[in-house]
Amino acid sequence: MSETLEDAKNEGLLVEKHVEYVKSLDKKHDEIEYWMTEHLRVSGVYWGAVAVHLLGRGDALDSNGIVDYVLSCQNGDGGFGGHVGHDSHILYTMSAVQLLVMYDALDRVDAQKVVGYVAGLQDKASGEVSGDSWGEKDTRFAYISLAILSFFDSVDAVDVGGVVGYVQRSMNYDGGFGSGPGGESHAAQVFTCLAALAIAGRLDIVDRDRLSGWLAERQLKSGGLNGRPQKLEDVCYSWWVLSSLKILDRVHWIDRSRLCGFILSAQDTDAGGIADRPGDVADVYHTCFGIAGLSLAGYSDYPLVDVDPVYCMPVSVIERAGLRKWIDRLPESWKQA
Repeated sequence: MSETLEDAKNEGLLVEKHVEYVKSLDKKHDEIEYWMTEHLRVSGVYWGAVAVHLLGRGDALDSNGIVDYVLSCQNGDGGFGGHVGHDSHILYTMSAVQLLVMYDALDRVDAQKVVGYVAGLQDKASGEVSGDSWGEKDTRFAYISLAILSFFDSVDAVDVGGVVGYVQRSMNYDGGFGSGPGGESHAAQVFTCLAALAIAGRLDIVDRDRLSGWLAERQLKSGGLNGRPQKLEDVCYSWWVLSSLKILDRVHWIDRSRLCGFILSAQDTDAGGIADRPGDVADVYHTCFGIAGLSLAGYSDYPLVDVDPVYCMPVSVIERAGLRKWIDRLPESWKQA
């Protein structure tokens, strides 16, 4: 590892630089990347907001401006687009709702319109959930539907048993989950399926030890984690893998100290932000999930805010929303272990 990368690790978590990095993102109107990412701006705001909240700096961003912007992205069908004037999609509806919950402004939307939009994306015959009106189906959307509805205390607006059945059909011999039945196991899909089952109270269908072993095998010599066998390590899997292990209560199955070192080595020591791996360009997505990974790993050199492994939001926010009850629904055999 080069001297620069060693410096990034040895300097510890660059809190102020990361806060300033996130704050700078909406000021780069003269850069092509700003306009190329317009389609997912709501999610970008969510990633940045989570990052500063976990750093204990939730007041660093303009909360009123964020809420007003999010509300301006809602469409007549009740869903939210990735930016003003963009078509609704369940991905951006999730980010929008998460932001409104974080900034205590969920009462600013018509709950029934959002619930109706999400419920309308489920195929009642198969239990599968589409991302938008064009019909793409994915286990990500199954999780997101339950997560959004849980914020409105309306999970029963969809056929929960159908969602669970779809997730179960997407489970593989190695204990992992794919994007749908027959899909290759992937750490990000594992998270979405576990989180969906946690909200539904059906983690009993998971092969806990087999899946935990598969997830633990994602750690490479660098300390970083990959998403599936034979792939490179990537900071974002610090979240996808570790959140899954947290739900399974198996975080201790990986070397958390080495993982923290890998994340820290991917920091931009000049401008702030965290990249996918050391030496690459930082972005807000990896900044968010790198900091979330540090929180889950119990990084001890800075008092990070605890993150909820099911919702990727501060535990205090999820407690305020009354949604930490997923812990009470863990299988009895897990509680006794």
